[in-house]
Amino acid sequence: MRYRFIKSEKANYPVKILCRVMQVSRSAYYEWRHKGANIEELLLMWHVVRIFTKSRETYGARRVSEALQAEGIPVGRSMAGTLMKKVEIEAQKKKQFKVTTDSKHSLPVAENLLDREFDVKETDTVWCGDITYLLTKEGWMYLAVVIDLASRRIVGWSIAKRVKKQLVIDALRSAFIARRPAPGLLFHSDRGSQYASEAYRKQLKRYGMNQSMSRKGNCWDNAVVERFFKSLKEEQTNRFWYETRDELRKDVFDYIEMFYNRERLHSTLAYLSPVAFEQRAFCV
Repeated sequence: MRYRFIKSEKANYPVKILCRVMQVSRSAYYEWRHKGANIEELLLMWHVVRIFTKSRETYGARRVSEALQAEGIPVGRSMAGTLMKKVEIEAQKKKQFKVTTDSKHSLPVAENLLDREFDVKETDTVWCGDITYLLTKEGWMYLAVVIDLASRRIVGWSIAKRVKKQLVIDALRSAFIARRPAPGLLFHSDRGSQYASEAYRKQLKRYGMNQSMSRKGNCWDNAVVERFFKSLKEEQTNRFWYETRDELRKDVFDYIEMFYNRERLHSTLAYLSPVAFEQRAFCV
């Protein structure tokens, strides 16, 4: 029987792969595994799997619980964890991040005005930016992002084959065009040569923005952006081997614009997505 084969091999292979090979749905397999469970528990299991799948298999018990409760389904963190164990699903494991920008230069360095004050109340008053690298079979791609600290929304980003100053200028320009913040916004980054370049400093001045930079070699001074890069890689790009740069570019767009900004629940936002958080703040 196909279900028995999946059960016997699940210690060696992921259940979703076994179900695909045996041409059965995961929900049907779980229903077979838990025939002794009552209808209410089976329904809750189905909801847990639904939320977990919608999260791209990234949510742990807390976020699954928060997402279900937001839909009016009373499942606490403990119950969510129990149900996840029963259906044999768990979130992707976390990995350490790596600093990629070069701060060994003689360019001017701005004072650390942000000073790790990440709890910002109003949108478009403090932005943070950084660069990371992503691999494809065609070679490296470099992603620069701009994050609004109040809503954790990616308000601007740029991706290119080379890690030049134009990369971060393009990300800043896309953010400014999208948001049109009032003069006086604080922009924080690390001490990378791209952010310290004369061209970038002129762009900030043109937009009426004040510059802030992390202390030397201290990635925690820009922890919010580093955390986003960890999420992007663990929840999306590290799970695939991209054939082309265009394939990666489309996936990054999908993750940022369709999932991270609009769907992903953030604990710092009372388990709302950045877009939902901004919409709620606007209505208050």
